[in-house]
Order: sequence, then C-alpha cells, then structure tokens
Amino acid sequence: MTISYKELATKGVQGLTPYQPGKPIEELERELGISDSLKLASNENPLGPSHKVQDVLKQNLSSLHLYPDGSAHLLRQRLAQEHQLLMSQITLGNGSNDVLELVARAYLTDKDSAVFSEYAFAVYPIVTQAIGARAIVAKAYPAEHEEMPYGHDLKAIADAVDATTKVIFLANPNNPTGTWIEPAALYEFFNKISESVIIVLDEAYFEYMPKTLQPESVKWLAEFPNLIITRTFSKIHALAGLRVGYAASGEAIADMLNRVRQPFNVNTLAQLAACAALDDQEHITKSVFMNSFSLRLLLRGLDDLNLDYIPTIGNFITVDFKREAATIYSALLHQGVIVRPLANYGLPNHLRITIGSKQQVERALMALDIVLNDPQAAGI
Repeated sequence: MTISYKELATKGVQGLTPYQPGKPIEELERELGISDSLKLASNENPLGPSHKVQDVLKQNLSSLHLYPDGSAHLLRQRLAQEHQLLMSQITLGNGSNDVLELVARAYLTDKDSAVFSEYAFAVYPIVTQAIGARAIVAKAYPAEHEEMPYGHDLKAIADAVDATTKVIFLANPNNPTGTWIEPAALYEFFNKISESVIIVLDEAYFEYMPKTLQPESVKWLAEFPNLIITRTFSKIHALAGLRVGYAASGEAIADMLNRVRQPFNVNTLAQLAACAALDDQEHITKSVFMNSFSLRLLLRGLDDLNLDYIPTIGNFITVDFKREAATIYSALLHQGVIVRPLANYGLPNHLRITIGSKQQVERALMALDIVLNDPQAAGI
C-alpha cells in the first residue's frame, strides 16, 4: 500500500507554500559560474555587526559546549531596561519570526481567524495556516492612493475582524512595501479593536523610521493589554545570522507565549551579541545615516531610469517595472546582483531592493541600466 505522507499531515500544512528566502550568494555563483556577486535581497545591514558584537563573540567561543541560559536572564534584563519594562514582559525568539509563531500557537486554533493586510509579510499567513486557522486578508490601499500607495488600510483591517478573529498582524513599516502608519492613526486604530483580539505590531524595521514617525508603541502597552510588539536584531543590529528577536507585551500575554516557547530557543552567542548590540548606539546611528544617504542616492538613480517605486522608510525599496519582473530579476542575477521578486506577495511587476552601501547602490543602478537599456548585453 502506498501511503501519502502529505495526506497524513494536517490540512493547514498541506496547503502551505514554504517561505522562500532571498537567494544566497553562494547558490547564485555556483549556478552561473560567476563571482563577486552582490546580495540585495534580504534587507541586511551592509555595515555588518558592530565591533562590540564581534569582540564578545570571539571571547565566548570556548563555551559552546554548554547549553545557553534558558531564561536568557541578561538579555531580558537589558531589554527591560531599554524599554523601561519588567523582565516578565519580554519573550525571546529565534528571530522575530519565532515570536510570530509563538503567538499563533498560543492564541489560534482551527476555529479562529487572523487578520492582516494584503501585501503583508509572508510569515503571517504561514503561521496562521500551519495552525489550521483561517486567514482574513484585508485589501490594502490601491496603487493610485495619493498618500500611501499599497499601504495598510486600517479601516479595512478593522472591518475585516469578525467573531472568530483572535489575532491581527500589523507591520509598521511594512515588508515588502516599505509603507508606514502615522502614529496618531495607529493609536486610533488600537482604540477601535476589542481587547479580546490580540494585536501584533511587527516593528522589525522600527529603528530605520524617522523619529517623527516612530510611535510610542512600548509606552502604549500599559494602555492596551492586548498589544504585542515584536522586534528583531536581524536588521539595524546586523545579527541576521544569529537569529534573535523578541516580543514586548503585558505580563499575562508574555506568560502564555513563554509556555509554548521552546527551551534554549536563543543560543548563547546570540544572547551575548544582542546585549552588545544594544550597547553600541554609535553603530545604530551610523547604520541609520548610511541607509538615509544610500536611499537618496538610489532614489535619484531610479528617477533617472524613469522607474516608479513605492515610498519607503525601511532599508529597502520596492520598484514597479510596469510589466512582469521575473525576466528583469533573472537578468540582474546574470549581472551578479540579487534582489527579491515579489510575485508570491501578489506583486508580479515589482522587485524589492535592499538599500546597501554607496558602492552597492551604484553597482545595482549600473546593473539595472544595463538590463533595461541594453537587453542584448544583459542576455535578455
């Protein structure tokens, strides 16, 4: 008898499409036989981790035979100090993606639903469907919207909530569009949502936001007991390879999340590196400055190429090629430049480009110029 192991899996898992990460440099160079490739696909910090982080990693390599501190006491204490919260309000994850899954495991069942916007982060539907819960996708603003094309329509999200809804996932800024929500509008939205619905405010790119657009979300935890804020060390802190993120919430919610959190889910080096990263404000400031400078350079180059793009306040920008972008993506690969196709987000005409260093931006623009204006040289 032939057994279908797909049919043995839960219905939610059967219907899942695995998350597709950005193509690694090693894979591209192996496939095409090229070298000196540039990856601008995963919104990584081109500066890399700070010297403080590198020093603490070197100093602690000899302890890798020991299990991590399962409670991550030092890191949770440092985060509590940073945000003026209690340690019992912090939940750590193996990246903030891990925390999103903890939320789904703690609060969703196959009888529940989760609401999120169109063009939202791909992990929201994955963690929802894996549990067997129903995903309700609210329409985003259209491309023609004057203020925020492709942005979250908070009214549509609120209207999509029904009696089965247990969780709302809301990214600010949003990945992959780079769009954002004004603090006053966000606060008003929170007031409209019942306390019986968990609101997950995903702030993975928070540090890249201009100060005037950064909501006082952590302070709002005292006012909204149903709020969970997730952040990561993968972006501004450049610790993507170590996988460490966290949630800040009320104590009652943190208690539930920690009940389903795997023991030792954040490794020793990640805990130490995260503490060191928090202590290096100079590196954070330098990363924000580089991103702002390179974004201006990239915008000028895209304008010169007559390309449309979605306004962004993240460390990436999404470009609209007005036609299916798969061929352009492939041609850029042959130029040694890896960007991110967005067809799986319902944006087949768009590519997302990480904002790198000055040299990386110049190279990406040069590759785009070749691909768009000299198709024969680009091999199209």
